[in-house]
Amino acid sequence: MEKKKYNRIKIVLAEKDVSQKSLAEHLNVGQVSVSRWCNNDAQPNIDTFYRIAEYLKVSVCELLNDTNN
Repeated sequence: MEKKKYNRIKIVLAEKDVSQKSLAEHLNVGQVSVSRWCNNDAQPNIDTFYRIAEYLKVSVCELLNDTNN
């Protein structure tokens, strides 16, 4: 069974050439948390999604996968 991918944080970080470490430092969270978000093992809360989007200069929608497919 394939794990559902709810967010695109890892992809957007790569597109923006931003490291997980930089994001973790900006959000003042552990690198393990960011890694778990990037691997879709966990999801950030909605406030954190907005902070990530602001940091990466993208919309929150760009950080989310369309789960209707």
